Amino acid sequence: MRSVLYRLLLIIFFASCRKETESLNAVTVTQIYPLAVGKVFFYRMDSTVTINFSSSLATHSYHAKDSIESTFLDATGRTNFRIFRYVRDTADTQDWKFIATNYATITNDRVEYVENNLRYITMTNPISANTSWKGNSYINTTQGVSPYDYLYDWDFQYQNLDLPFTCLNGTFQNTYTVLQQDYLHPEIFIDTIRNDRNYSKEVYAKGVGLIYKEFLHWTWQGNPKAQGKYDDNSWGVKLNLINYK
Repeated sequence: MRSVLYRLLLIIFFASCRKETESLNAVTVTQIYPLAVGKVFFYRMDSTVTINFSSSLATHSYHAKDSIESTFLDATGRTNFRIFRYVRDTADTQDWKFIATNYATITNDRVEYVENNLRYITMTNPISANTSWKGNSYINTTQGVSPYDYLYDWDFQYQNLDLPFTCLNGTFQNTYTVLQQDYLHPEIFIDTIRNDRNYSKEVYAKGVGLIYKEFLHWTWQGNPKAQGKYDDNSWGVKLNLINYK
């Protein structure tokens, strides 16, 4: 009886130690997305668009600069970071051109990002392989009504936790991937029927922030009697970190 009790106490003790260690080693959203006014991020930005009367896709490349300009409090008292985005040619021969203002809202348990007036829940605590969440829940994705119905019911989830990732800036040792969607139907492209592709992921480096982003949405409307075409709202963007300060 004493032996059984002793083994039980040992199990409880080691389980408690393991939980304490895991708690001490836990990473939070504020650690992998540490925004501050004055920080600047430089990316190579590859933009996917439709061309030739939407019969094909093409990629246009730029350099992008995300500059954290200021903070403000929203109606609920949460701190928001105002982020100005600029672009120029990849040869850096042109002046920076302002194209958008984005916003990041950071709380103790999540990060929300507003781009093109769409609010995404990009990260949430706890950062764990078992954590998933509806990252597009603030967006109207009503099927057949909203132009953003392709964002419906996406399950965001963490992958490749605390692993190296290489971008244009180099290799970061402690990174965290958020896979937002990976949908392809059918699995092999058939030009005479409808084909859909939705793929989205972001990679964050601890102590740095966003180092890589990839988003692609397209719908091909096949026509067995004539040439098919991509829907007008087919598009994509890729951000690859070049430098930051």
